[in-house]
Amino acid sequence: MTTMRVASDLAAVMVPIGYVGAAIAAACAIVAAVAVIRGSGGLAGGAVGVWIVGALLSVTASFAQEWTPLVLSGAALVGMLVIGGVVRAIMTAAGAGRPARETDEALPAAVPVSRPAVGSKTPRVATSPTTASIAVVP
Repeated sequence: MTTMRVASDLAAVMVPIGYVGAAIAAACAIVAAVAVIRGSGGLAGGAVGVWIVGALLSVTASFAQEWTPLVLSGAALVGMLVIGGVVRAIMTAAGAGRPARETDEALPAAVPVSRPAVGSKTPRVATSPTTASIAVVP
């Protein structure tokens, strides 16, 4: 097999992987934009983290000198983050942000514990000092 034949066979495999990676990266960029709009930093960070994996997959298409998937994945992230930031700023200016949490929520009342009478005899388990984790004082 010649070198050109091997390169051609590898390119036939790598280019579709690159396009799949670009699709994954674009989907994660959309999730990141929605997360920025909602103000969820953790979700945005996770989406960008998975976007990195998709972008790395899109780099495989560059083996065959096909740079379109890498450019698309990068442009998708930049575009979606800009759109998310602009929409978030518009929503904040309009006052349609996240509703404030109510801090006056009532906590459940504590249940009183019944205590034995002072003169009652309760059976005690005999333990030796070597096996007891807490010292028992009679």
